[in-house]
Amino acid sequence: MKRTITATELKQSLGEYLDFVNDNNEVVVTKNGHKIVRISPYVRDYERYSLLKEKVADYSLDGTRVSYEEFMEIYSKTELRLEFINGEIIVRSSPNMFHQRISGELYILLRSNLKDSPCEVFYAPFDVHFYKENFKVPDVMQPDLLVVCDLDENIQEGAWYQGTPTLVVEILSTSTRSRDMVDKLQTYMLSGVSEYWIVDPDNKLLLVYTFTNKKMDTFNTYKQTESFKSPSLGGSLIEVENIFP
Repeated sequence: MKRTITATELKQSLGEYLDFVNDNNEVVVTKNGHKIVRISPYVRDYERYSLLKEKVADYSLDGTRVSYEEFMEIYSKTELRLEFINGEIIVRSSPNMFHQRISGELYILLRSNLKDSPCEVFYAPFDVHFYKENFKVPDVMQPDLLVVCDLDENIQEGAWYQGTPTLVVEILSTSTRSRDMVDKLQTYMLSGVSEYWIVDPDNKLLLVYTFTNKKMDTFNTYKQTESFKSPSLGGSLIEVENIFP
């Protein structure tokens, strides 16, 4: 079990929360609304890994901090859709019907604009290891859609892609909104992605970020009635209304 408390609550009831952790639970401490400390039971690495394996069949893994090696081992033994962002396991839920409709429209749109291009479009689940500048450990994510232009030189044994996508697309949902707009934005920028689209189904908006040298270049928001030219698609004119079914 995991409990989230404030730093003030920890100071007031330290003994209570230490007993809670001693019963094989975790406490996450926040300050000013941000997570700052995680208190976990003290166990040997092997015991900790065994405990994680026991939880792999359910969603209690979500938010668990593990090493990259532990994540890859856990990932190989589950059918759950898992991502690894900033050292935490993220369990992705199944997309709803509206998400799937938009994903389908986007795939058709992107594929049609890449018809005479060496680039290729893929859709989730498709694992990508994003190596952020100045970070030793990669984030492992499954973008809703991605355009890959370096596939031939970045296919590893077992048909795993190890390159950096040119364009990444995420479709917002209630559970992923903050992560898509903050954590993933940072990861895509720092790992060398050129263009990032965030689709907002509720407001029928498309947010488009472009990056140069791993820094923010441009940011624009487009309404359903508007259009724009995508650098990653060779300057193709994108009609936003074609994204929303």
